[in-house]
This record gives sequence, structure tokens and C-alpha cells, in this order.
Amino acid sequence: MPSTPDNDLYELVRTAIDSAALVEHVRAEQDGAIVTFDGFVRNESHGRATKHLEYEAYEPMALAKMREIGAQLHEDFAIHRLAMVHRLGRLEIGETSVFIAVSAPHRGAAFDACRFAIDTLKRTVPIWKKEYFQDGAVWAEGEVPPAAPEAKSAS
Repeated sequence: MPSTPDNDLYELVRTAIDSAALVEHVRAEQDGAIVTFDGFVRNESHGRATKHLEYEAYEPMALAKMREIGAQLHEDFAIHRLAMVHRLGRLEIGETSVFIAVSAPHRGAAFDACRFAIDTLKRTVPIWKKEYFQDGAVWAEGEVPPAAPEAKSAS
């Protein structure tokens, strides 16, 4: 597998992700496109109101897997630079949990590489999401907790 360029960026952070800085990090004169993926916390899951999320990771392996994804991107797509950052800890509704930026001379490669990056990250990187609801919590790939019982109307 080819080595990943030194100017690619892979991070796990516990503070807000600065997406503008990541876009600037991958921007270069020889590129004609930057494609980004901004994954953020939504206010519902499985039809239930989400209060917040928490992310955990096996950090050394997560970073190693992220670098493997980057190496694969450089091998399979005509891209220039990559920035891949995932947040850990507690995140509130609307906060970015994962951000990926890919620069390339042409948009097709940037789009394809960005899609491959997020799909592969979700499938292979050891990062786990716990969703918190009013009546409990569940790991994202786990079983959804039962819905709260409906209030009976007074007749």
C-alpha cells in the first residue's frame, strides 16, 4: 500500500471541529475541487427525540484505520489532500461529529473519494456512538430502547 502524503490530516478531537480550517488545510493551487462531508448530530433517531450523543473510540486503532483509509484513497482516486477528523465525547444537537475534506484536480475524484472515505470510516474505524433519549440510551448499532408508553386520554 502506498504511503499517505505528509500533508494529510487525521485527528480524534474532544473539542468543536473547525471545518473552515480543514478546508483551508486541503486547498492547493493545483486543485480544482474540494468536496466535504459534515456529519452532525440530528435531533431524532428511529422516530425518537435525541437529547445528545456520546462517542468513544479505541484511539490508536481508530487513527491507524483512518490513515489506512487515506492511503487507499490516494491509491484508488486521483486526489491531492485529505483531512479526516472525528470528535469524541459528548455532542449536542447540531454539533459536527465527523468532518472529511478531500481536494483533487477534478471534482469527480473528490466526490468519489469523499463518499468512499465516510462509508469506509463508518464501517471499519472503531468509533462507537451512544444515543441518549428522554427514557434511556442505546449504542447506535444496538437495540433501540422501547418507546415511552403513550398517555391514555381521559374519556
